[in-house]
Amino acid sequence: MQRPDTSPTPPWAALVPLVVICCQAAFRRTRPMTTLLVGCLALIGDLFTVGSLITIVVFTDAVYSAVVYGPARFTRHLPKITGVLTVVVTGVLLAVLRAAESLLLGIVFGLITFAPAATGAIVRNHREAADAARLRAEQTALLAEMDRAQAVTAERSRMARELHDLVANHLSAIAIHSTAALSLDDPKTTRGALEVIRENSVEGLAEMRRLIGLLRDNSDDREPAARPSLSGIDSLVAQARTNGAASGIDVVLDDRRPGGDGEGPGAAALPAPVEQAAYRIVQESLTNALKHAAPGLVNIVLEHTAGRRLTVVVTSPYGPRSGPRAPGSGAGLVGMRERAVLLGGEFEAGPEPGPADGPEKIWRVRAALPVRDDKEPEA
Repeated sequence: MQRPDTSPTPPWAALVPLVVICCQAAFRRTRPMTTLLVGCLALIGDLFTVGSLITIVVFTDAVYSAVVYGPARFTRHLPKITGVLTVVVTGVLLAVLRAAESLLLGIVFGLITFAPAATGAIVRNHREAADAARLRAEQTALLAEMDRAQAVTAERSRMARELHDLVANHLSAIAIHSTAALSLDDPKTTRGALEVIRENSVEGLAEMRRLIGLLRDNSDDREPAARPSLSGIDSLVAQARTNGAASGIDVVLDDRRPGGDGEGPGAAALPAPVEQAAYRIVQESLTNALKHAAPGLVNIVLEHTAGRRLTVVVTSPYGPRSGPRAPGSGAGLVGMRERAVLLGGEFEAGPEPGPADGPEKIWRVRAALPVRDDKEPEA
């Protein structure tokens, strides 16, 4: 389709803007704004020739590519600019020509400029929305993987703490008493050590089985023995006395909680995580005392400030020890600190000067565990 041959230029001149805009179209993705500028110049040059429909079609593709691939701050306004130009051109044509064909020419101008620009804007918006959705999906997957990794790490740490607290006490007693049985040529001492070894091995095996049962199936609503409370602190102290007798270690419990002196109905129950952490801290402190403390008195103090915190203090003689000892790895202190920190509490452990009527130095473990229970009265 060509216009009537009223142009002063020869017919072949229409090939010049056509070749230029077609060559520039090869760069419509990499240099969209340059392609649009060259396309505008080629379209203007085409007006002075007999004209070519292909030039107009390629120009519409240049407008579309400029919106889709061009810089966002400019191309977002291009549909508005071409829309305003379409209205202005249509108005000028109607004012100048004063004919119905002017409206048709305005529509054709809009199809050449505004239509490809609007189409490009729609396509670009859909692509940006798809990219944003894909980015959100990737971020969600990354966060989910991070949460999974953190959950696995936290669960492994919890299992390590539980496993260490469950078996370390029994294994330490077994190691110390087996060393005593091997080093002392006394049938009575050997028999007593073997009885302690058997008792601790049986109890340790039973606790290991309970822990394995917990790991396999935790659907039972019953509270497992692997989650102890402070109600069992007396039996823990009694066992520590038995295990430490051969090393000259005695254990004393000073329960300063309301009702915890053995004369009343008993101390009020605290939140399960607090009681479990306190029990494990006492248990690990006794295990460390059994392995490392010098002969003497191990003192345990439990004090509860209503509505605020539970304080656990364990002191043991600190100094050289002539009897059998069990090696330590330092994991117990790490586990106790983790238990306190997970509850938002405080933990400290280390040697200190002893009291005037006691050993020269003591090893002191102190944990302050917050108690957040609305049912408890404020102090």
